Amino acid sequence: MLGWALTFLAIALIAALFGFGGIASASAGIAQILFFVFIVLFVVAMVARAVRGKTP
Repeated sequence: MLGWALTFLAIALIAALFGFGGIASASAGIAQILFFVFIVLFVVAMVARAVRGKTP
C-alpha cells in the first residue's frame, strides 16, 4: 500500500510540473489517504503483534 501511495505522489508531482492542477491535487489527495491508511494498518499490526507476545 505504501507503494501505491508513492506512485500517486509521483503522479501528482509530475502533473504539477506540467501544469495539470486538477490531476495533481486529486493524485496528491489519493496519495495522502493511502499513506494514512498504511500508517493505521501498520500501527494495528504492531499492536496485534505485541499483544500476541511475539518478539520482532
